[in-house]
Amino acid sequence: LFPRNRRATDAKVQELVEAAIKVRNNAYCPYSNFSVGAALRTKSGEIITGCNVENGTFGPSVCAERAAICTAIGQGVREFEAVAVVAYQEKEFTSPCGTCRQTLAEFCSKNMPIYLAKPSPARVMVTSLGQLLPHAFCPAFLHNK
Repeated sequence: LFPRNRRATDAKVQELVEAAIKVRNNAYCPYSNFSVGAALRTKSGEIITGCNVENGTFGPSVCAERAAICTAIGQGVREFEAVAVVAYQEKEFTSPCGTCRQTLAEFCSKNMPIYLAKPSPARVMVTSLGQLLPHAFCPAFLHNK
């Protein structure tokens, strides 16, 4: 599923992962204690971050990836070139949930790189939106009647 597992040596990738690591510290997750940070790089090169925010009823909880996307949309940004997702699991990398994958598909190309990372050491697994959600429901479907 994931084509590459490597160290984050590319400066742009490292910068994106570090932003996700930093915002992960702001996560509000008193119920799961599972903090996640996400950082989106816009087409203009700006980095927009988000972290998960839980709620006692769980339904209104917001994942880090969607928090970053909502922040970007609120700032008028709708074009992205990459996203990094950071969470700590000892053996596995954490990938976006189904809802986050579908939300990314609304705004991102299927070839957009998704960098999955752990806070330390900074190992990165690289995949794409198309690999994570190969048959996404896309906005264009609504116009092809």
